[in-house]
Amino acid sequence: MQKTRLDTARIRAARGVIDPVFLDTPFYRCEALEPGLGCAVSIKLETANPVRSFKARGTEIVASALAEEGLRDVVCASAGNLGQALAWSGRGRGLHVTVVASRFATAAKLDRIRALGATLELVDGDHEAARERAAAVARHDGVRLLEDSLDIETCEGAATIGLELADTTAPFDAVLIALGGGALATGVGHVMRAMAPGVEVICVQPSGAPAMTRSWRERRVVSTDSAVTIADGVAGRHPIPAVLDDLLLVADDAVLVRERSIVEGMRMLHDHAGLVVEPSAALGVAAVLEDRDRFAGRHVVTIVCGSNVDAHAHRRWMGGSLDGGP
Repeated sequence: MQKTRLDTARIRAARGVIDPVFLDTPFYRCEALEPGLGCAVSIKLETANPVRSFKARGTEIVASALAEEGLRDVVCASAGNLGQALAWSGRGRGLHVTVVASRFATAAKLDRIRALGATLELVDGDHEAARERAAAVARHDGVRLLEDSLDIETCEGAATIGLELADTTAPFDAVLIALGGGALATGVGHVMRAMAPGVEVICVQPSGAPAMTRSWRERRVVSTDSAVTIADGVAGRHPIPAVLDDLLLVADDAVLVRERSIVEGMRMLHDHAGLVVEPSAALGVAAVLEDRDRFAGRHVVTIVCGSNVDAHAHRRWMGGSLDGGP
């Protein structure tokens, strides 16, 4: 039987390394969402922490290991959330963190990376250009390169969310997971397979950035020439082969959703759950909106994975516009 790169024992051990502020995040039934979605809905809220996303579950593991090894420098590419998380985890351990990002990334995310004390390098182009530059910096300076989703710590950190879901006493039928590079999906999916095999693992990606979903469907790496979506946190173009291999073992389905559905999902989370979220965090709700019949009568969990959103763009989206930038 094939196995993923992840290890459940390591995932359990990771809980002893991750700062408790990122663990045991709120999980609750959100009945106010249910009339509009036609199914029972529970939220796993990964935004109520110092970096407002799930990413620090992974960066805590990386930063702790680097500090123990006496290493002081690390670089990553980020659309914003990973960079904030690594900056936060590194700051408390005396690490020098460099984050490479697209100059077109969400300004609020870039501002927070700077505020957390990281060195921020901006590049022209998209996130793939940032990944290439971060790798070049690591080679030139001889420092640790943290690669989201490829480095197993990012997946196993995210997998601790799965442990918390599996340990809940409230039964549910499916978990909806934002799909970008794959760390969150493979991490949570691995634990569901091991501890709650009856739960359907459904990955959700914007139709404008479909590379990983196409790859999952065709069972081979499929790259795209562009990634055009307001959900900047999941806008990759070149899936990582090893991550795809893991995803193929743990995901039951991968679906694509339209931009308008993402915005409607953000609106529903704002109006009925009191949550300000970034587009990537609304993908699960968008998936239900686009296929109500599939989820009717079922209990679904959606992981609200981040709330680092540009305030101006959010106001425009809440007002009904797709303009304003991600």
